[in-house]
Amino acid sequence: MKIKNLSDLFEHTLKDIYYAEKQIVKALPKMVKATDSSELARAFESHLEETKEQIVRLEKVFEILGKKAAGEKCPAIDGILTEGEEMMKEIKDPDTRDAAMIAAAQAVEHYEITRYGTLVSWGELLGHKDAVKLLSATLKEEHAADSKLNKLAEGKLNKQAA
Repeated sequence: MKIKNLSDLFEHTLKDIYYAEKQIVKALPKMVKATDSSELARAFESHLEETKEQIVRLEKVFEILGKKAAGEKCPAIDGILTEGEEMMKEIKDPDTRDAAMIAAAQAVEHYEITRYGTLVSWGELLGHKDAVKLLSATLKEEHAADSKLNKLAEGKLNKQAA
């Protein structure tokens, strides 16, 4: 896709986050299995269900724009997820692995927050009011997921790893 204007960039970024969400749906079940903490496993399971809903929302955004829902390979999310997967395999201590998985999950959340925040901003400029509502709902969920991970990390999980 050739990017000539903000509208093209908006669509490109939408495809990017759509691809990212699809990859996250594949990664979360592996994270659930690799975690030692039942609390962290529940957080990942909950976010998996939320992510599936976010994909449906993105498909509605594509529909609003009159575009076919499609992903575009995103090296950034691939790198973040690959790094997380490597840590899950390499770290044998369960508490340390949980701490690493929280950090990896937060890297994913921060990436998503950046993408959705940008899409909301550009969507407003482009007059895509209905799309902005859907994207804003997801942005709010991503902030909440990050906050939940912070609480888990600051609670007992990082202390157990220490």
